[in-house]
Order: sequence, then C-alpha cells, then structure tokens
Amino acid sequence: MAQSYPTRPVRIIVGFPAGQALDIGVRLIAQWLSDHLSQQFIVENRPGAGGNIATEIVVHAPPDGYTLLAVSSSNMINAALYEKLNFNFIRDIALVASISRVPQVMEVNPSFPARTLPEFTAYAKATPGKINFASAGNGTVAHVAGELFKMMAGVNMQHVPYRGSAPALTDLVGGQVHVMFDNMPSSIEHIRAGRLRPLAVTATARVEGLPDVPTVADFMPGFETSAWGGIGAPKGTPAEIIDQLNRQTNAALADPKFKARLADLGGVVFLLSPAEYAKRVAEETEKWAKVVKFSGAKPN
Repeated sequence: MAQSYPTRPVRIIVGFPAGQALDIGVRLIAQWLSDHLSQQFIVENRPGAGGNIATEIVVHAPPDGYTLLAVSSSNMINAALYEKLNFNFIRDIALVASISRVPQVMEVNPSFPARTLPEFTAYAKATPGKINFASAGNGTVAHVAGELFKMMAGVNMQHVPYRGSAPALTDLVGGQVHVMFDNMPSSIEHIRAGRLRPLAVTATARVEGLPDVPTVADFMPGFETSAWGGIGAPKGTPAEIIDQLNRQTNAALADPKFKARLADLGGVVFLLSPAEYAKRVAEETEKWAKVVKFSGAKPN
C-alpha cells in the first residue's frame, strides 16, 4: 500500500482561516509534497472552535493517509481549555512530522505610548484593566501567550478574541485594540511597513526575521512561547505511510531554499521523528494546562 501511496489527491485540513501562520507553513509543505510525491496535496481550511472542528474531521476520517491534519499548538492548549471534547488528541491522532516553530511577536500600534517592553509593563501596572490585548481566538497561542505574560509580569489586561488573526491585526493597526502576541508570519509585513511596532519576540533568542527586536526573556527570564506547526493523521494510519510522509517532510526542512523561506517568515525549522514529536507534544500540553488553569481561560 505504502509503495503506491499516494494514488489520488490528499487533503490536509487546517483548523484556521487562510493566511495564518499555520496555514502559510502547511501550504509550503503541501507544495513540496505535491512536487515530490506526484499527487496533489490540497489544503482545506475548516476553521472553528479553536481548531477542534478540523481535528474531529480527521479523527473520524479513514486511516488511509488521504486525510491529514495540520497540527497546531491549539491542539495542545485545547486539551485543558475545553472540558468536553469528542476526541483525545494524543490518543486519536498519529503524529507524522513537525514542520516549524514560530515565535510570537509582542506588538503595539505605533501610537501606543510605550516604545519598549519595560515601558509597556510600567504603563500596564499604572492602568490596570485598561489595556486590551487581541488574539486570533480563545485558546490560540496569541491568547495563552498574553495570559502567560499577565501571569509573569503581574499585570491585568483585557482579552479580546477575534475569529482569526487577520481581523485582530486590522483592529490593532486601526488602534481599536492595544497589543497582540501574534505569530510572526502573519505580522511581519505589517511590522516591516511600519504599521505596527514590535516590542519583543517570545523566542529564547533573537530571531532572524527581526534581528533588532529583543526577547521578552531579556526582561522576564524564563518567558518563552512558540506556535508549532506539523502534520498528523488518524490513529491507525499504516506506519509505512507515516514514515514516507515524515521522510518527505524532513527532506523539505533540510532544503536550504525551504529553510530560508521559513526563516524569512519568522519560522524555525523543527525537524523531529514521529516519536520525538509525540514526546514534545505531551510536554507542551502539560505546560499550557498550567497556564490555562492559572488564568481561568474559557473557550468562549
């Protein structure tokens, strides 16, 4: 079966709107797989419920390699955020390959009074509850990164969830909200054009796409968040198919042009075996469960 796979087009289901970081990274991989496996890998956006709608579609799809899931950090966050799900992500999805880790950038409208992270923290402490932070929706990395910042900085900000990062960014650029912890690929062009001011990135070190921007950890040791993108399949998908997809994805990640494209968008190649990927997902799920519990975050 695996020798002839794929014999027809393959769908990759993305649980978020087109243009978000996950969607951008998965489309790059889909193009590579289409070019190297002689069948179309078609990206299908099925947004809603923090990515749970897409996950449920794939959980119930035949385990034959023709319906894949774009795995995101939201899958790890939702395990704690939602009290009742019709699936258990770690149990029901076979992890195929990781693609990238994308840091968030803490950014404000250029008219916002703070020009640095310490100035922002001081302003937030002086005006508790007055700052609105936008996110791409409840349970997204942009949401829990903001909650983690509140927790570690000891500040009170109001969360404003949107249906995806695009409308949140529109309001941030327009000055309707004050700050956002957005995934770099969807924000980097706004920053380069001067429509948004970056205060810090959430990686452990400065990132290639914004080399002059400090890290949050420079001022708040231990702070790190990133959005993970990867590929999953229904549990029970033949190991030969998973291995073939893992090898092809890792070949893309080793390609200098592909790596450069990801880096330009603010992403970092994250090359793992299926077993290593599963271990990292379990660790990340545990980390976000603590933040969700502390913040009292709810899905709606």
